[in-house]
Amino acid sequence: MRILICTLFIFSFLSVSCHANSKATSDEESYQKRMELYRRVEITTQIPWYYIAAVDHYERSIRTVRNDLPRAKGITGIYIPPEVWSGYLNPNKNDMSPLSIQLFNGFGVDGNGDGKANRADDADVIFSFADFILNYGVDEDHFRLALWDYYKRDKTVSIIMAKARLYKHFGKLDLNHKTFPLPRGYNFTYHNTWGDSRGWGGRRIHEGTDIFAGYGVPVRSTSYGIVEMKGWNKYGGWRVGIRDINNTYHYYAHLNGFSKGLKVGQIVEPGTLIGSVGSTGYGPPGTSGKFPPHLHYGMYKDNGRTEWSFDPYPYLKQWELLDRKRASAK
Repeated sequence: MRILICTLFIFSFLSVSCHANSKATSDEESYQKRMELYRRVEITTQIPWYYIAAVDHYERSIRTVRNDLPRAKGITGIYIPPEVWSGYLNPNKNDMSPLSIQLFNGFGVDGNGDGKANRADDADVIFSFADFILNYGVDEDHFRLALWDYYKRDKTVSIIMAKARLYKHFGKLDLNHKTFPLPRGYNFTYHNTWGDSRGWGGRRIHEGTDIFAGYGVPVRSTSYGIVEMKGWNKYGGWRVGIRDINNTYHYYAHLNGFSKGLKVGQIVEPGTLIGSVGSTGYGPPGTSGKFPPHLHYGMYKDNGRTEWSFDPYPYLKQWELLDRKRASAK
């Protein structure tokens, strides 16, 4: 069965060049080439393209924030260590022979028909991961099981599944558009307050930027993403957490209330109304008015091992400027 699938996959790649050392391409060209790869995998293996895309983008995103992983050089992002690719008992960790790699139960497979299983080749890497998934099945439950066996981390599985939902829903790869959390036309002000000390509830640092505005000013999702959390916190009051396509968690706190019908698991896009500015928090559910109304906006990055806060201020300034340019261009 594996030989038959490999043959079909190789045939589908005969007319496509997918090598990692190809010349630099624009973002649009990269999206197009990646989608071609994903679609060819889907045709050959029946694995939905958005599953492969989700794994590929997850790996690419963690490689940008991890010092122990090399930066992606090709159009794909999946990183497979040499010892996994060639087989742990294989004395040649740079082995490219499909037969000897298979002999040592290695991960690598020849995906483009050049007679080599090259871990620097995009087609070989993508198909090798697809071949791994096929050992489990192509439906959602078996895909989840494959992810767990490969990553051994529940959060990674949930993040990849969320990415797959986003790709399936929007039907495209470019989901990087951002917008400022408050609409134009309202008065607001903010400064770089990330890292400032906070005293209520114990000594801690401020993990976000406070955007001061009037009660009831609309608060919008800044990104494409999925609502991961909604509810009350004694520090943040009524708050919402949204995970975007790049493993970034966007945190909106001190809300006056939520938009009607907003729920955990909901897919949102830039500009989706999620609530309004308030002054809730610093106490039990319903506490409000202990500080001026403002939106606390935080950003957290997951790197496949842990999650940490980083300064959202430069991004907010950039998104505010982009919104202004878009408005003036209309």
